[in-house]
Amino acid sequence: MTNNQDCDDLAMSSKRILMLVGDFVEDYEAMVPYQMLLMVGHQVDTCCPDKSAGDTVKTAIHDFEGDQTYSEKVGHNFAITISFDEAAAGDYDALIIPGGRAPEYLRLDQRVLELVKSYHTAGKPIAAICHGPQILAAAGILEGKSISCYPAVSPEVTLSGGTYVETAATFDNAHVDGNLVTAPAWPAHPAWIAKFLDVLGQTEA
Repeated sequence: MTNNQDCDDLAMSSKRILMLVGDFVEDYEAMVPYQMLLMVGHQVDTCCPDKSAGDTVKTAIHDFEGDQTYSEKVGHNFAITISFDEAAAGDYDALIIPGGRAPEYLRLDQRVLELVKSYHTAGKPIAAICHGPQILAAAGILEGKSISCYPAVSPEVTLSGGTYVETAATFDNAHVDGNLVTAPAWPAHPAWIAKFLDVLGQTEA
């Protein structure tokens, strides 16, 4: 196969993916998937309520350093590529919700919940990492679903009718239930991104 044929095949399979972020989104959980999905040929747009293209959100870096919970440090500025209104009206193939602090306040925005519900109703792939499932729970789409998440979020999963999937001690596992791809934290990037690409490849272009 020629290089041109490789490029043509990649273009044919390319998907439009929307990433929902907010201030103090977890740095690795936004930066790494964004770059990896671009690398394999997908189009990725980032959005945040009340932000416009060209704006940024601040990220937080969470790490496991022997304390009873994760530590938190200021990360980088992460670029927004499209306004939230444009994103909500756009025709994207999948949605990604990174963790960090952002889901805690984004789940209070009805526009965010309606966006998530629309993707779920349409059966489009949704990936939610770490604290990202807080938004899934608030959107009311976890009834009868089994998902992974950061352990501290597990009560919200069960209270919203979902089943919490126990995480490995290394936090490097991922779980798929229908259109939902979930994982406990950024160490699971290799696992959940591989599963997400598999689920994404099963949808029509």
